Amino acid sequence: MTAQPRLQFKVTRSTHARTQSERDAILANPGFGQYFTDHMVSIDWQTDKGWHNAEVKPYGPLMLDPASSVLHYAQEVFEGLKAYRHADGSIWTFRPQENAKRMQRSAHRLALPQLPAEDFVESIRQIVSIDAAWVPSGGETSLYLRPFMISNESFLGVRSAHKAAYYVIASPAGSYFAKGVAPVSIWVSTAHARAAKGGTGAAKCGGNYAASLLPQQEAYAQGCSQVLFLDPQENKYLEELGGMNVCLVKKDGTLLTPELTGSILEGVTRDSIIQLAKDRGHRVEERRITLQEWRDGVASGEIVEAFACGTAAVITPICAIKGPGFISGDESAPAGKFTMSLRQELTDIQYGRKPDPHGWLVRLA
Repeated sequence: MTAQPRLQFKVTRSTHARTQSERDAILANPGFGQYFTDHMVSIDWQTDKGWHNAEVKPYGPLMLDPASSVLHYAQEVFEGLKAYRHADGSIWTFRPQENAKRMQRSAHRLALPQLPAEDFVESIRQIVSIDAAWVPSGGETSLYLRPFMISNESFLGVRSAHKAAYYVIASPAGSYFAKGVAPVSIWVSTAHARAAKGGTGAAKCGGNYAASLLPQQEAYAQGCSQVLFLDPQENKYLEELGGMNVCLVKKDGTLLTPELTGSILEGVTRDSIIQLAKDRGHRVEERRITLQEWRDGVASGEIVEAFACGTAAVITPICAIKGPGFISGDESAPAGKFTMSLRQELTDIQYGRKPDPHGWLVRLA
């Protein structure tokens, strides 16, 4: 039985909400992360009050003191999930309890307060309920939801903040791939590491993504769409991409993915794909995988497919990996059949086109 939310949300409707025609124009071509709905959620936290002041209010700028600790010590975490409109008009989200748990783990690592899972899910329900008209329909469109938490105490001492704030904003998203799902090339970063042992790699915090931006620029310069990081100690084991987990497929159908060592983000999409593969009877190996094993496997035909996975793009086929002085794979190769069938199965569940055997979907409106 799902626990009931502890917080009561005050609702203040926007007096400047977009008209239907303005909203329809945005939804016709929303892109990704470019437009935002009319409302947002905010919840305050203090050491002596706990969580309080839960509100749904008009979307707008945040008022931050220049001494707010988030601006100086990066005490911040976030999440990403989607709301999907099904054929009957109902609106659902996918495994929000897992996002809630991951945000709690991230908050713990960044010395931030942990929002109860039931209040996390209710905050998602609140913003989707008031901005339901912003959830698009058709194709792989969705409403992208961005919960985040910041420390906002005005204090320059180096310690965990005694005040914090949690927010949820929402952005309509079109199909991630405008021209269909196409295989991409990946650049292997050998000069930079994403996270260190004992660091914040398993937390979903902004600093991890900031550290990936320079290597990502290098990937673009090499004609690649994403960057792959190796382990920071031996610089030979696969970790993850700048914002996605990575999986390999062997010719016998075995699914390989790097084990969660503490420096890799525990992806909800990754976990779901592992379960779907097991449901089909495929062997799944979560273990350390060297870059050389991947390259050798491609050369010998032992590894026949590769893909990246995450909330935004779901599954992205990988056709080739590049690094200083080498290229492995075929940049003109089509997407793998197993990769695309997994992607189809997962999106069919998310959009209500096929049964949800694991109870992953949660209705929002």
